Amino acid sequence: MRTTAVTLVQDGTKRHADTCEPLKAAMSRGDVRVGAWSRRGYPGNRLPSHRLREICSVGVWDAAGRQSWGLAEHCNEGIELTCLLRGRLAFSVDGADHLLRPGQITITRPWQAHRVGDPVVGASRLFWLIIDVGVRRPDQPWRWPSWLLCSEQELARLTVLMRHNEQAVWDADPEVGRCIERLAKHLFDGARVLDETRLKLAINEVIVALLAMLEGRGIALDARLSTSQRTVELFLESLTSSAGEPWDLAAMASRCGLARSRFTHHCKRIVNMRPMEYLARCRVASAQRALIERPLRSITRIAFDSGFESSQYFATVFRQVTGRPPRAYRE
Repeated sequence: MRTTAVTLVQDGTKRHADTCEPLKAAMSRGDVRVGAWSRRGYPGNRLPSHRLREICSVGVWDAAGRQSWGLAEHCNEGIELTCLLRGRLAFSVDGADHLLRPGQITITRPWQAHRVGDPVVGASRLFWLIIDVGVRRPDQPWRWPSWLLCSEQELARLTVLMRHNEQAVWDADPEVGRCIERLAKHLFDGARVLDETRLKLAINEVIVALLAMLEGRGIALDARLSTSQRTVELFLESLTSSAGEPWDLAAMASRCGLARSRFTHHCKRIVNMRPMEYLARCRVASAQRALIERPLRSITRIAFDSGFESSQYFATVFRQVTGRPPRAYRE
């Protein structure tokens, strides 16, 4: 089993795709029972490379008591659906904290960072399904597995319902809950030999029920969430935490899948600044935090860590933005 994480660049921030290392360690200690089929670094029985290729992982855990571990903030390589079957479970996504109750589901997209635990996991039974639909940014086209039984029109509708809203936590309809319970039972009770047909049918049941549930909720859709402007918004929001990277205009535009002129257009529309001007302000903000939080670190080191190529240029830009030189700001 591979245990190294796949590096994903979510907007401007480098993140590791979750490999559930704390969960794997708990499994090896016998603290939690898991039934799962997975590939890449996810826990459970190994899916053959040529079978169910779009499934990153499908599984269920059963934690009998409060654990000593949690899953820190991470992103996934696909669309993740989870359902809390028993217990209570702390969950955080996009900076919002939730306490999940039995029967609640979560849906997260690859660009939505989320955390499980407060910081540790309580007594709980949690189902998960991660499907790679070939997207890493909001404006990319979704490609569902060809073995799903939904029609092209139904999958297109499901895509719209999941792309044009970003609500993460839902109360599941009874049918969704029943389908997930059946799939979870199969994962726990099934042999270590993959029953591909049964697993496909069970996943199809879940997807069909989920589509019916979302369709019946009267969701307010926002087409802007799947636009290139939304991709740039997410990139700019994350830039403060990655300002020290060696960004230039071409690299930032490329990260968003856009030409430089189009990226600049969106940037000016969103923050009323040109990209390099906004980047400089993000770097100054990073340096401001470091000057206060790391009093023993040299100003030159902070300048380089924040992405500036020289301490002289750093001092000039810092004074322009804050009205004070770095040394005076620290004092």
